[in-house]
Amino acid sequence: MDTFIAVVIMFGVLVAVHEWGHLYVAKKAGILCREFAIGFGPKIFTTKRNETVYTVRLLPLGGFVRMAGEDPEEIQIKPGYEIGLVFQGDGRVQQIIVNNKSKHPEAKVVSVERIDLEERLFIEAYADEEEGLQTFHVDEKCDLIVDEQPEQIAPLNRQFRSKSPLRKALAIFAGPFMNFILAFVVFVLLGMINGVPQDNAAFGELTDDSPAKEAGMQQGDEITSIAGEPVDTWQEMTSVIQEHPDEEINFEFTRGGEQLSASVETYSRTIEASGEEVGMVGVRAPVDHAVLGAVQYGGDQVIQVTTVIVDTLSMIFTGDFSLDFVSGPVGIYNYTGEAASMGMVVLIQFAAMLSVNLGIVNLLPLPALDGGRLLFIGYEAVRGKPVDPQKEGMIHFFGFALLFLLILVVTWNDINNFFL
Repeated sequence: MDTFIAVVIMFGVLVAVHEWGHLYVAKKAGILCREFAIGFGPKIFTTKRNETVYTVRLLPLGGFVRMAGEDPEEIQIKPGYEIGLVFQGDGRVQQIIVNNKSKHPEAKVVSVERIDLEERLFIEAYADEEEGLQTFHVDEKCDLIVDEQPEQIAPLNRQFRSKSPLRKALAIFAGPFMNFILAFVVFVLLGMINGVPQDNAAFGELTDDSPAKEAGMQQGDEITSIAGEPVDTWQEMTSVIQEHPDEEINFEFTRGGEQLSASVETYSRTIEASGEEVGMVGVRAPVDHAVLGAVQYGGDQVIQVTTVIVDTLSMIFTGDFSLDFVSGPVGIYNYTGEAASMGMVVLIQFAAMLSVNLGIVNLLPLPALDGGRLLFIGYEAVRGKPVDPQKEGMIHFFGFALLFLLILVVTWNDINNFFL
């Protein structure tokens, strides 16, 4: 249950930050964002604020921002339709009742002759024979009421498709970009709170049962040599210590400008991957809590994680790629449980790495992913006009189906690995 809660919270935060990036930039570009959703499936929570409906859905497997004009509009009113009109104080149409007109006795029922809800925002319709053909002006924030569910109309200047390729690209790229920003901020905060490991030959915190502590050594001691071998970095120091399991070795070090020495009895630990016995003295690396160091650490960590993921994905083209290199929901669930068992810090670090992974995967040039949409926008910029929305939507649909199939294959592989 703890692992499940950790997965739900972690994915909820990662998805929320990703989708908030889309939402923020899209709204700045003047795009009407109809819905901001966390999860898929049935809605379990709904609230509306500033034109956008915010929902939490049952299946915590992703999320989306539904922008007007990104896909073909679902509701279309054609000549001959009977609709109900509700007016606001200035005489403009505030609501258009598409069906269930009997539930809105205040609405004026008309028969549509011509209608334009994108550019000129008007309705030409017949109310009765005496009044003849009338023209009604529609408010730009008018709601279409279908099955008692309101949905705001989207004038052309509020639609995704009307924006320049640059504005579209920024709205799409903002989601993955926010995942990188989130990871960077998390690593910086961890660096400030826990300290940034330093690569110098010195003692950081000593454990309570540390052989070095029992020998009289202290945090901050600067090591100059071990077992007669000079050392300058943390890497060199730990390498020498590991070469002497269950041995008494001499440390030369300085403390407050004074040259000292101590004999330390190491203990051994087995490395699971190789089965090798290595020496330990119960000391952690020295750390620095400086803000600038934490900022540099955050950037370095994001770059390192990105490099590992990109190198792994590049194996697809070299033929060295394996399904064991990727994980689906089951694998991520198991890794999250392992990270949670190691403590909150490890779990947060894992979440930051997963955020980078989410950003990179979403930028892959595959249909249904942000990278696929960016590919279409780039093609539009070169071609000078957008791809037909119906055709693009069909390509994204098939792309989503293939991605879903891939998730099933990876999940099956995860299950096999888990039980084997």
